[in-house]
Amino acid sequence: MAATLRDFLFELEAAGELHRIRRPVSPRLEIAEIADRHAKVLAPTPSANAVAFDPGHAGGGGRALLFESVEGCDLPLAINVFGSYRRTEMALGVAGTGGFGAVASRLASLTKPEPPRSLGAMIGKGRELLPLLRTPPRRVRQGVCQEVVRRTERGEVDLRRLPLIQCWPLDGDPTAVGYPMSAEAAGTAGGEGRYVTFAGMHTIHARDARENKPASHNIGMYRAQLVGPTQLVMHWHVHHDGAAHWRSWQAAKMPMPIAICFGGESVLPYAATAPLPPGISELLMAGFLNGRGIPLVRAKTVPLWVPANSEVVIEGFVRTDAGPIGFDPRRDPDGLGPGAAFEGPFGDHTGYYSLPDRYPLVDVTAVTHRRDAIFPATIVGRPPQEDYYLGKATERIFLPLLKTLIPDIEDYHLPMFGCFHNCAFIAIDKAYPLQARRVMHAVWGAGQMAWTKMIVVVDGDVNVHDEAAVLRAMFTHCHFGRDVEIVNGPLDILDHAAPRLGAGHKIGFDATRRMTGEEVGGYDLTPPPPADREAVTRRLEPLAGHDAIDRITVPAVGGGRVVFASVRKTAAGQGAAAIDRIFAATDTGADFVVAVDEDADVGDWSDTFFHLCANADPGRDLHRRGARLGIDATRKLPGDERNGQPVRDYPPIIQMTETVRERVEMHRGEFGLFLAPPPAGAGCAGTGGVHAALLGKIWTWTLALASCQGTVVVLAGRRGRVVDAASCGSTPVVVGLM
Repeated sequence: MAATLRDFLFELEAAGELHRIRRPVSPRLEIAEIADRHAKVLAPTPSANAVAFDPGHAGGGGRALLFESVEGCDLPLAINVFGSYRRTEMALGVAGTGGFGAVASRLASLTKPEPPRSLGAMIGKGRELLPLLRTPPRRVRQGVCQEVVRRTERGEVDLRRLPLIQCWPLDGDPTAVGYPMSAEAAGTAGGEGRYVTFAGMHTIHARDARENKPASHNIGMYRAQLVGPTQLVMHWHVHHDGAAHWRSWQAAKMPMPIAICFGGESVLPYAATAPLPPGISELLMAGFLNGRGIPLVRAKTVPLWVPANSEVVIEGFVRTDAGPIGFDPRRDPDGLGPGAAFEGPFGDHTGYYSLPDRYPLVDVTAVTHRRDAIFPATIVGRPPQEDYYLGKATERIFLPLLKTLIPDIEDYHLPMFGCFHNCAFIAIDKAYPLQARRVMHAVWGAGQMAWTKMIVVVDGDVNVHDEAAVLRAMFTHCHFGRDVEIVNGPLDILDHAAPRLGAGHKIGFDATRRMTGEEVGGYDLTPPPPADREAVTRRLEPLAGHDAIDRITVPAVGGGRVVFASVRKTAAGQGAAAIDRIFAATDTGADFVVAVDEDADVGDWSDTFFHLCANADPGRDLHRRGARLGIDATRKLPGDERNGQPVRDYPPIIQMTETVRERVEMHRGEFGLFLAPPPAGAGCAGTGGVHAALLGKIWTWTLALASCQGTVVVLAGRRGRVVDAASCGSTPVVVGLM
């Protein structure tokens, strides 16, 4: 582990994991485009540990980047620092000692302690627990984060000089997503769509305002939009601890102190994202990972303690006279009210823009930093990005804790196409009827896993990290009239398909083998009949090109039982109509039909499942025909309401402008982009732009020609001689020189 961000960057550079960029680059879109391209190519060193649980992406992530000259800003910027498994392992100090599994084992020994059976075992257990005594934070008098102190009251603060970045073209422009409120009227024009994207937000509960050591000290990683020289606007979800703290200060009728801390020990960013139970401090987790407590220094203008080794700290108070979320200027043009701004839109980790809403302002009182500070940031967008690797670290590290809560679980996997909250694959050692459904409901009540929208449960002999194997089990065993569970419940607030903000429906598929006692819905245990994929394809091919159906595929992973259709949707009901036509065209097969928009690649099941998870609500968009199930995963329009469930606004999918792409392309060598840019959508959902079966050879050879799933992969040696190829159709795309 590294004590500071600067130390960690030196470590990465020594390992060949860092690329320095000296050419001046704009913080508006250019940095994001460069970082996004790096995120979609191979990293210098793959993680041998990650091959076991994410074989398709164990070697992805490009390099960490250090922008030494950011236009209009005073500090250099580091990005994509945690953007590979190897670098995240290095940050946690486990790159050579078992990876995330090593941390999981340490946690497991603490959460399930076994009574010692001898004096020697007792001494050994004492040694094992001894490091816990060193994990609480330590208070110190001085810290490098306060080598320079700038106070607002002295006119010394200008947040615009910090390299806050704009990630996507529509960020910060409400009119671009259909709202009749300009950025000026929203109160955010001064920030030009730039955001804090990679900082620990330190807050406490109002009840601890007078406590010397507040037990509620929390670190959350939220976004904050730049508003002007001394103001930001916060964004947090209603279930986050930071939001709960804000409500406590609002009840006390006092502004909430906040410290926004950048950098510090290399374990801090992960600790800030860890799904800890309420009341368990992220500082304790950071100390546990660090092997000793995190040093804290008293903030200069707010009653908080901050990590002494931070690069930059923004201090201030969050206004509590702001109204709640749910403001819409189309219904109440003058209702924004005091203490708030209309924050957003913002290109989010879902791959879509999160739409704007009312959030509270932060009045900044000071900015402190070290003399040679480096400012960290991340690009937020469709995975893989840095948050993908941090999220997968949580998947592995917290597996023992999840198994303690739900002992039935053998293993689980959060596929990239689900963007974490949208899908989970779970393996169980099935012992009794309907056990899979019990596990589904347990997951839907387990901490942050409760937001999971779609669950597939398989038997323990299925490799849950082999996504195709999980889907084959699902389409082999699932009777879609019998083996589907649908519930009401809370959803991620970013789920635009939910009929109501943060509330909708979830779906579970029992893909285990049937046993007596699982006769559900009037169906016996007869397995679903296999389907002739070629025959189904012949029957459905004539539908393509007619009645808004653009393309139809019958993917091999479904063996004829699964059909994907892309729809040129211009009116409500066209997605449902496409499903009906497919059901009518064949009386065998086509048991699971998914309709998506024409910008989805129905030739790639992972991309189709990305759109399915993002754009469908199980309580509104399912179309049942006995044992057949259709899912309308097209973008919903007014008139698509069904089953009493409304339709909310669907945001645009995020994509970079051609102007910015071309500008970056002109200097690609200086930006470390020795790899050609991937085609639109490449490597986003299921493959990371690399054919998983050939990863080992790709790391070995000098020239790699590759593309996403469903294309040709060619590997060439030093002199261009073709040494291996795997044909899946389509044509090769140059991914890069290595």
